[in-house]
Amino acid sequence: MKRIVYVILGLLCVGLGALGVVVPGLPTTPFLLLASWLFYRSSPRLQEWLLHSWLGTYIRSYRRRGGMTFAQKASAVGIMVTMVLLSTFVFIPAGSVARLIVPIAGAVGVVTVVFAVPNAKEE
Repeated sequence: MKRIVYVILGLLCVGLGALGVVVPGLPTTPFLLLASWLFYRSSPRLQEWLLHSWLGTYIRSYRRRGGMTFAQKASAVGIMVTMVLLSTFVFIPAGSVARLIVPIAGAVGVVTVVFAVPNAKEE
């Protein structure tokens, strides 16, 4: 039963990580790292699939460096802030509840990248 729960949670994390590639403020790497851990505990086949999929580049880079470099963090934060501002003020109609939700999600993403993701050295 525990194995099935881990597989389901892992697939959910992969979905959120993939969504994080295109949704501003939603972090990608933490979800993919969690999915990798869940698959490690439940399905080595799914873990291998994840590591060799196009999303695996995020995990391999993170593992190799032990975190994100300052340049990667600055780039991620810059892209998040740009997309949040563009989404909030250009694409979302005034008065929409999304005008509140998107900046909050963006702020969570920025805080996660800056404070929760470990720093790595340049290669």
